[in-house]
Amino acid sequence: MKKILIFAVFLALVSFKPQKERAFDVGEWFKFRMHYGIVNAGYATLEVKEAVRNNKKVYHAVGKGWTTGMTKFFFKVEDTYESFFDKETGNPYQYVRNIDEGGYTKNQEGFFDNSKHTVLVKDYKNKSEKTIIIPANTQDILSTFYYLRNHPTIDELKVGESISIDMFFDDETTKFKLKYIGKEDLKTKFGTIPCMIFRPYVQAGRVFKEQESLTVWISDDDNKMPLRIKASLAVGSLKADLDGFKGLKYPFTVKVKP
Repeated sequence: MKKILIFAVFLALVSFKPQKERAFDVGEWFKFRMHYGIVNAGYATLEVKEAVRNNKKVYHAVGKGWTTGMTKFFFKVEDTYESFFDKETGNPYQYVRNIDEGGYTKNQEGFFDNSKHTVLVKDYKNKSEKTIIIPANTQDILSTFYYLRNHPTIDELKVGESISIDMFFDDETTKFKLKYIGKEDLKTKFGTIPCMIFRPYVQAGRVFKEQESLTVWISDDDNKMPLRIKASLAVGSLKADLDGFKGLKYPFTVKVKP
């Protein structure tokens, strides 16, 4: 259960921006603190770099997550996710998944052929590889974060409406749905910030279920940056709050300074 929740929080660090202009650029960096109340559970970082694939410059996103303190003693997590995706279309070329979650490990790379709608998955732990057919415009788990930041209708959603995309994870494609909940001014360490609120879902039995009530607060400005993720539990809640950032493409909007 802890593994599912920590991964769900990491997965839910998503933010959004219309396709007409990128909400991010090379050099953007976020750090998040995951905690139960005042008790730290771990941290996660997301960074945008640049690389070359197919003789063209592409975005290289790197996401890392790890547990700290007593949480690390009971349930150690050391995760690294990478994605190489096109600067214009947002479609991925390659992903890397190297994780250790309480002894559950994976070491994989996936290579997308967007013309043939396939992904070649190389499993280094099990010394195997296979080619899997996928729908057009399928995202990997990390490129989903950046693809949705530039979704053309994200700012046009009405309360209760959703956006759905195909996401490749664990050797299969699943539907990732994002439901718009409304707006709220959120108090953070950086001040009070106008936010859009979303609730992400995936197919039942995958990363998390609808009843686990995962909620995401996104800054309502041109950056569309994630500020808080909350997973409601039977007792209390697990939160991930933005703890640091740099390299934003646009000015950061603060309604009330701390």
